[in-house]
Amino acid sequence: MSTDSLPSIGRMMADTVPMVRTLGLEFGETSTERAVVSMPDQSDYHNHVGGPHAGAMFTLAESASGAVVLAAFGDQLGRAVPLAVRAEIGYKKLAMGAVTATAELGRPVADVLAELDAGERPEFPVDVRIAREDGAVTGEMSIIWTLRPHG
Repeated sequence: MSTDSLPSIGRMMADTVPMVRTLGLEFGETSTERAVVSMPDQSDYHNHVGGPHAGAMFTLAESASGAVVLAAFGDQLGRAVPLAVRAEIGYKKLAMGAVTATAELGRPVADVLAELDAGERPEFPVDVRIAREDGAVTGEMSIIWTLRPHG
């Protein structure tokens, strides 16, 4: 998928993933290598110290990873489904206000597709940084995704 498909990825995720709508996630830059997704400050999703709840930040980061995976492999949906296999998140600093997640694909698309073409079920990492509006990184997440072939 090209960068031109960027609005459609955000729309598609909002249409198919209820938590994207619930949290009001906003999709910015989306390419086959990187996706940027923001979550506005919403008191309904604050934690006990007044910032975004850890679960909301996890969902933000996972959604950003899903956006880059769809941009990179959306043209393969006819033969494989992308699935998150496991994730690890570290909360680094207090997050207050709006936060933005930047997800980056950890392997070249061609390498992942070569494994899929060879009949394998490839796994690949997506690394995500969550930052406050002042640029301070408040969290880091690593998600392992797979492309599970149909059938």
